[in-house]
Amino acid sequence: MDRYQAMATFVRVIETGSFSAAARRLNVGQPAVSKTIAQLESRLQVRLLIRSTHGLTPTEAGQRFFERAKAAIQEADEAELAARGAGAGLAGCLRVSAATTFARLHIVPLLPRFLAEHPELEIDVILDDRVIDLVFEGIDVSLRMGTLPDSAAVARKLATGGRSVIATPAYLDRAGEPRNPADLAAHQAIVYSQTGHAWSFTRDGAETSISVHGRVRVSAAEGLRAAVLADMGLAIASDWMFAPEIGSGAVRRVLTGWSLPPIDLWAVFPTGRMASAKARLFASFVEATLGSHSEAA
Repeated sequence: MDRYQAMATFVRVIETGSFSAAARRLNVGQPAVSKTIAQLESRLQVRLLIRSTHGLTPTEAGQRFFERAKAAIQEADEAELAARGAGAGLAGCLRVSAATTFARLHIVPLLPRFLAEHPELEIDVILDDRVIDLVFEGIDVSLRMGTLPDSAAVARKLATGGRSVIATPAYLDRAGEPRNPADLAAHQAIVYSQTGHAWSFTRDGAETSISVHGRVRVSAAEGLRAAVLADMGLAIASDWMFAPEIGSGAVRRVLTGWSLPPIDLWAVFPTGRMASAKARLFASFVEATLGSHSEAA
């Protein structure tokens, strides 16, 4: 049994969640994948997977083996890349996680150019607004916005974006445009769980905090976008979230004389191992694309 191939097969099984999906990714038959895993378990004399009607779950030993095997494969990829030279293209699979709305607007449209530069590379994009376990999910790099909850995370700031109070022209025509933060008391606010009811503004070095109210509260960015575009009220959002609509005039910034705290975009890498070349180059690609105009967005 080829140890490297067995490790690569096991890693693909965990990442894809099934023997059949791993077989399709590896371009082999499902029986070959099942046989390889059985041989691997026999060689190691330990059970690596729990099979149930709900799918495959790694055992504690299986999870440890997955983490070490994935790290070993990444190290081997790094060694090959170094041997071929810095100008060689990337190969293999890159797993990226990002918030759904941000990825749909700003990351997925970039992928054709990045893939064209690296024709032997595949990318799995995991869309999830939650903060997920990068090691358990087999993520190479996660794009996260805001304050990082884990100070020990291996992270790199890629860009800084503005935040604004926004609404549609239809809502503003109906309810009037607020001229100062105190005017928000007379408006419907769409309350986003990440922002809350307390909206803080800064002007001339002084901070003003206003408690807003509204009949609609949402927990995800897609819901916030839908509510704003349905003319339901004012919202605080990153300019990234409404970039197309701000550009077209479908939504307008208000209270532009007051400043809101900006929001940072981070590349977060799994702790406990060196970030892969694929992950680092993808982060640099995103930084070069978004960072160049993020402050002005």
